[in-house]
Amino acid sequence: MKSAVAALLSKELALELRTRESVPAMVMFSITTYVLFHFGLDRDTIDGDLASGVLWVTLLFAAMLGINRLFVAEHEQGGFDGFLLAPVDRTAMFVAKAIALFAFLCAVELVAVPAFALLLLGPPLGQALPGLIVVLLAANAGVAVVGTLVAALAIQTRARELMVALLALPLLVPVVLGAARATAPLLHQGGAAALPVDWLGLLALYDLLFALIAYAIFDFLLED
Repeated sequence: MKSAVAALLSKELALELRTRESVPAMVMFSITTYVLFHFGLDRDTIDGDLASGVLWVTLLFAAMLGINRLFVAEHEQGGFDGFLLAPVDRTAMFVAKAIALFAFLCAVELVAVPAFALLLLGPPLGQALPGLIVVLLAANAGVAVVGTLVAALAIQTRARELMVALLALPLLVPVVLGAARATAPLLHQGGAAALPVDWLGLLALYDLLFALIAYAIFDFLLED
């Protein structure tokens, strides 16, 4: 299975590097949204709960763009049929797609988080950065797992973009809630507080639970 996952993952990354369809669009969406918040909130800087909410809502909706494109190539070019005929574990596609989406999200945040700090954030980001990286990685894992499963469900429907939003957003509420609550103390004007372990643990538990569910049902979903 490892070789199949590695081959599929290398294909996903090579395709994105060649076409640049997902990551640049997600980056541009994030920056544009932060600019809109900068003028729409009519405030020079934000901090605490508001800053955390703006950050995670923007990253969530940017992730929708990547989720929508995740299985488009397989659907349009017959990749599903070829994969089903190959003598490999079918869950390898789920693992590869989830890792690829996780990598896309991390790449987007390398630009989006500094842009957020520059355009909106009041307190310096440096002190909060180690804890924020932990939360970002945990949340990215949850978005990648949920997004991969939802994308596989929605790709066969005509209204793919609508179905992704309708299915993914409710399922990602615990991820965004946990990430926002864990991030808020890190962005206080008076300085970063300790990382809330309880919210981070809840986020990790949800990631693990949904990963197990998605891994168990993806094989049957791919056949249908």
